[in-house]
Amino acid sequence: MDGLGRRGFLTGAGILGVQAITGAASGATRAAFDTASTTGYVEVQLLHITDLHGYLGAPPARDAVVSGPGGTKYTVGGVAYMATLLKRLRAERAAQGAHSFFFTPGDLFSGWEFPSFALSDEPTIEALNLLGLDFATAGNHEFDRTPGFLVEHMERGVPYEGEGRTNAFPDSRGLRFHGADFRYYSANAVAGPAGAPVLPPYHIEWVPAPDGRQLPVGFIHLTAVGTEALPNSFQPGLTTLDELAAANRCAAELKARGVGAIVLSMHDGATAGTDFDSGSDPSGPAYELALRVSSDIDAIVTGHWHSAFNMMLPGPDGRPRPFVEAGCHGQLVGEINLRLDPVTGRVVRELTTSTNHPNTRDVTPDPELQGVVDYWKGYAARHAATTIGRQRAPFLRRLSPSGESTMGNLAADWALWAAGQPPDSFDTSPRAEHGPADLALIALAPRIGRSVVNTDLPLGPGAAQEPLSFERAWRAVGYGSPLVSATVSGRQLHDALEQQWAADARGAVTYAPLAVSANVRYSFDAAGPVGERVDPADVLIGGAALRWDADYRVVTTSNTLTGQDGYPALGGFRDPVRHRRDMESFVAYVAALGTLTAGPGGRVTARGAVSAAELAGQLLPPSEPVLSLPTPVAAAEETARDTGRRPVC
Repeated sequence: MDGLGRRGFLTGAGILGVQAITGAASGATRAAFDTASTTGYVEVQLLHITDLHGYLGAPPARDAVVSGPGGTKYTVGGVAYMATLLKRLRAERAAQGAHSFFFTPGDLFSGWEFPSFALSDEPTIEALNLLGLDFATAGNHEFDRTPGFLVEHMERGVPYEGEGRTNAFPDSRGLRFHGADFRYYSANAVAGPAGAPVLPPYHIEWVPAPDGRQLPVGFIHLTAVGTEALPNSFQPGLTTLDELAAANRCAAELKARGVGAIVLSMHDGATAGTDFDSGSDPSGPAYELALRVSSDIDAIVTGHWHSAFNMMLPGPDGRPRPFVEAGCHGQLVGEINLRLDPVTGRVVRELTTSTNHPNTRDVTPDPELQGVVDYWKGYAARHAATTIGRQRAPFLRRLSPSGESTMGNLAADWALWAAGQPPDSFDTSPRAEHGPADLALIALAPRIGRSVVNTDLPLGPGAAQEPLSFERAWRAVGYGSPLVSATVSGRQLHDALEQQWAADARGAVTYAPLAVSANVRYSFDAAGPVGERVDPADVLIGGAALRWDADYRVVTTSNTLTGQDGYPALGGFRDPVRHRRDMESFVAYVAALGTLTAGPGGRVTARGAVSAAELAGQLLPPSEPVLSLPTPVAAAEETARDTGRRPVC
């Protein structure tokens, strides 16, 4: 890349380019590794991880091996092994008088290992408390419930409805969940377009200096721009402001308060090669920001992109500073060592070093953390087997010739029910003054991405009814996104129904059916041209024909509403209202009904024969036992990365 990223800059070691100062144990100059040169300074150790996503035991298989210097492969992951690594790294620097901080650029939870995800992420918080996490930046997934939920439950431990069943579980010591022993921050997440910050924007830590004085170290925190519009963290009451402006504002405020050492922790990322402890050809939003953000910032720690790199990058003044990311899912622990002038408190940049350490599994795991992992795995298994309801009919994703299925009908009826329930716990987002939703649409077999319906709910051979466990319900529907109701016009609804059919690159017509709630009936002309198969007069909502000029409240997933599933006609919606996340909500629906019975069929009627070749949706056969399936969110992440899209996880 041309421009700032390739210019030379002057350091104590002479003129160096970006490539020349990257690599294992990156240092701003050669003097950074000279013990004699670093004597007399105040030592500050910064340890960091990112995007743990609740993977306490081990990462998923595709992330379990990382590539380091010289192409060396390491098997990594697991918080019990991380505790051992952290203990060693802290001890090594403590012997040299360093003061240590352990922090993260975000996305510690709201993902994807079953024990954490299904138990309100409380296992993750217990593990992080024991690891000694000092503070955290809010990533996009920290907002997967609501900003209020992050503060009230995850930070403060305030229980909510369903205490003991859906939250406030006993931890490995038998104590009720008390929340995080660390705080969350964000400088650019605010309530509404120009509202108040939802979290503190920055904070100051203090380190001991000679003569009993204390030197301040400031930490600025950024959340990925657009978090409020991402499917998982869709938040109508949240706005993420420009990252560069927020960081520069905070840096200026910290400098005005006499802070001479400043670190930026940001939940936005970049890519920079495949070696976790070096960097080459960097690109991405965090890289662009790093080239331009205030020169008063002495180190930049990133996340969000699940990348791993370690490099020294020049700021606007040409002086190098660490620009790093420590992978994901517990793969790495990053370490930055700052040397502060004991009089001014400023970072002596020439003496800064940075290393990404693999969290290898060839060491003795910490017994306390291993006990936590084992405890929650067992607790989750018992919780998973809890009976929450019964079913008296099989619910299958198999499509009828008209594109209807019993599982799709069940999901649509759940969505309509969910739109009438109270808001998520601690949700303070604005709620438009509207009545219940008029109808529900569920992308049962979308042309793009995965269905929100993950598995069938069959009955055993010859069974007329059977119990339904928490895990079967939890895994059947959802990918960790909220349901959202919004106002759309009759024409938008009609056009969305028409968008079920589209011609592929070869001109062949494919059909990606939407499931509709029980109060909807419509028919379509199977032989009609694409875009002209549904007559508005043949669409009945609550028994009344669809009117193009009327407004309707529709409830669907955030993925579908924001155009992620291939039905863009719903874009331009108005007055969105967020409801609970799909997984928790579907479990609550099963528990509220007590017994699932087959809902009315015949909601969609085809006039003429539908070609089997048109049914194009991604309906995956339930060939794996429920317990061995990945969580739906993890599966969705795999799909996103396989298709080469910019990471949003």
